[in-house]
Amino acid sequence: MVDWDLAVATAARLVRPGPEVGRDEARAVVAELRRHAKASEQHVRAFTRMGGDEVHDTPVLVVDRPGWAKANVAGFREILRPLLGKMEQRRAGKPGGAVMGALGGKVTGVELGVLLSVLSSRVLGQYETFAPATSDLPGGEDGGGRLLLVAPNIVQVERELEVDPSDFRLWVCLHEETHRTQFSAVPWLRDHLRGEIQSFLAEADVDPAQLLERVRDAAQALVGGRGEERDTEERSLVDLVQTPAQREVLGRITAVMSLLEGHADYVMDGVGPEVVGSVAEIREKFQQRRAKGASRLDLVLRKVLGLDAKLRQYRDGERFVRAVVEQVGMDGFNRVWTSPNTLPTPSEIHAPADWVARVHGTSRDGG
Repeated sequence: MVDWDLAVATAARLVRPGPEVGRDEARAVVAELRRHAKASEQHVRAFTRMGGDEVHDTPVLVVDRPGWAKANVAGFREILRPLLGKMEQRRAGKPGGAVMGALGGKVTGVELGVLLSVLSSRVLGQYETFAPATSDLPGGEDGGGRLLLVAPNIVQVERELEVDPSDFRLWVCLHEETHRTQFSAVPWLRDHLRGEIQSFLAEADVDPAQLLERVRDAAQALVGGRGEERDTEERSLVDLVQTPAQREVLGRITAVMSLLEGHADYVMDGVGPEVVGSVAEIREKFQQRRAKGASRLDLVLRKVLGLDAKLRQYRDGERFVRAVVEQVGMDGFNRVWTSPNTLPTPSEIHAPADWVARVHGTSRDGG
């Protein structure tokens, strides 16, 4: 169904070049990012009161844009394996299924490679939760997570914003280290998120023809060919190909991701004043950069790929974390990590007092 090697090759061929960096400067950037990633561990643990004195056994990888794309192809391959297996079984029983499968796999591989080539210039860092055990990149030996820092993108953004490079690199590491701490300090979180994603995929239409028809309908709706305009204004192509059952599962996934991203933003800004001298300037300039698209094409991509929803996750999640910490303190907030039942629901992300009332047994007014 997907030619994964072709996806990697396509992404590597189409990826945009990064900023001009000399060999010595590149080595210095990599070394500093590694130092900041290590230093961030204790800063994040002290602020969040998570993780204790355990030593992280997940690696930190400083990668370029093709390396990030390759890592994510491996992650996609791992998480999509059950769904693609079902689709391949159904196609195998049809006349000409093998030939069509090979052709379709190449088309899908190219499409995935194009998508990753676009995204590879946007990501500063990533905690790759589902690194496969079969990966030939470090950290994939046991299927555990790994932290990726995309050096050329970090350098490019720090130059665009005209901020202190060392401060900006540490600030980025604080955000990504928070994600590593979340998954290392909360043992059930990775399996829970994987289970939710698998539930989402299990509800997918496994008939390739039906899936293609849904994608076509979604594309037409997005450009105004079908559907109510108000219904499609805030929905991406990803949203529109979902079944009703998938939308319910995605609501829960979105709530969890909003929590994780918002928590990371809250932590990086909370730790920042102590260790990042220019954090206020960095945050202001970075927020301005997030809020605007670089071009009309950028705005279209953000819409179609659902990247606007990603930006909302940061905002909604950070507001949730901040409100809960203000009401019940950091230890009270950390009850969110007790079990899947204490994670915020989709509605509670927008109503933190409801989460406090449910988990802490207090009324909305604190009584």
